Amino acid sequence: MTTKNFHIVFKRQKEDGFVVRCLELPGCLSEGKTEDEALRNIEDAIKLYLKDVEREAKEKNARVIQVAA
Repeated sequence: MTTKNFHIVFKRQKEDGFVVRCLELPGCLSEGKTEDEALRNIEDAIKLYLKDVEREAKEKNARVIQVAA
């Protein structure tokens, strides 16, 4: 399995916990009561997001390629 790195933004909530989002994956976000929990949750969210993208590409008979920029 190839490991990819993503940029994650943590934002403290006014009342309790953190919201986290992945800058490279629009709409991919999660939350947690602690930074550690939020990080674990966003890791799971990223995996699910990428799995869904791959599945959708297969259904539409599309190719997924990686481009370096």
